[in-house]
Amino acid sequence: MLSDLDAPEPPSAPVSVAGPPVTPAQRIAFYSPEEWEHFIREWATALHPSYVQIKRLGGSNDKGADVAAFRTSEGFEGSWDCFQGKHYANPLAWSDAFPEMLKVFVGVEEGHYQRPDRYAFLAPKGCGTALNRLLSRPTELREKFLKELDNAKSAAAGLKQELRERVRTLAAATDFAMFVSIELVDAIETHRATAYYVARFGGPLPPRPTTKRAPDAIHESETRYVAQLMEVYRESRPSDDLTLETIRTHSRLAVHFQRQRESFYSAESLRLHARDAVPPGTFEALQDDVHSGVIEVAEADHATSMDRLTQVLQASTQIDLSSHALTTISQTDDRKGICHQLANEDRLTWMRVE
Repeated sequence: MLSDLDAPEPPSAPVSVAGPPVTPAQRIAFYSPEEWEHFIREWATALHPSYVQIKRLGGSNDKGADVAAFRTSEGFEGSWDCFQGKHYANPLAWSDAFPEMLKVFVGVEEGHYQRPDRYAFLAPKGCGTALNRLLSRPTELREKFLKELDNAKSAAAGLKQELRERVRTLAAATDFAMFVSIELVDAIETHRATAYYVARFGGPLPPRPTTKRAPDAIHESETRYVAQLMEVYRESRPSDDLTLETIRTHSRLAVHFQRQRESFYSAESLRLHARDAVPPGTFEALQDDVHSGVIEVAEADHATSMDRLTQVLQASTQIDLSSHALTTISQTDDRKGICHQLANEDRLTWMRVE
């Protein structure tokens, strides 16, 4: 009977109404091999700031390189690192590793690429004890590899004799310390520092740094939206021949102008933070939604350009942007600043020309 069952054990950690949280490692356990390679590519972006490009190449003809990270614009003809993803149900064994290592030496001898500086295995289940020990003893690893080349039952059995000997010569001259394995816990921790972590695993965005005030000097990145503002001010004061220098003598306009610049720099601060905190395109999507939310107001008839500017800025603060991750760390000034970013690209214009 149900009444005879023992009461469930209390949870060891707080549980939400949706149930216990799913950890990154648990999510990764259900990845497809392709999704695992995408994770590895994202992970690699945090490894080496001097990588000029990181490519996912996994597939039936990947020549032993699931993900390649290039240190120079020469790609495979220059310095590069190779990352091999294996999303298997069990830890990797020597029988899994040897064919992949062999592919690299064959790829070099067949001219597909230069020998990588580093070759890393990444597998959710990690490497078995025996393989882990081998990877920690490069000299022994090389000896075992060279011995395996003569194994009639190994992956090397199908190589032509001439190619096998070339592979042997190359391997004998190679420091096998280039072969390493990356533990899943370490890969997840490194991935945490990328712009992809929150989108993939959830969690709060990293805290946003304090926004710096707009500098006194107009930066070249402000040229177009500042020019648009000056057109609005000149329309409102046609007899004053306003310039960036003389506007400071008009207290109300000077305060208004500085307020717009502060908003612009607030939005720029969010843009730069988003570059490191969320996947590429996230901030641009926010800009697009702000544009969609205010464009009808901007293109409506207004008595003056100042009226248009004012109503667009007010409309930007009323748009429902709750679906965007960045709204959890955004401020009202960011929305107004995005309007000026859009004006900087002439996606919004304050002076209508019929």
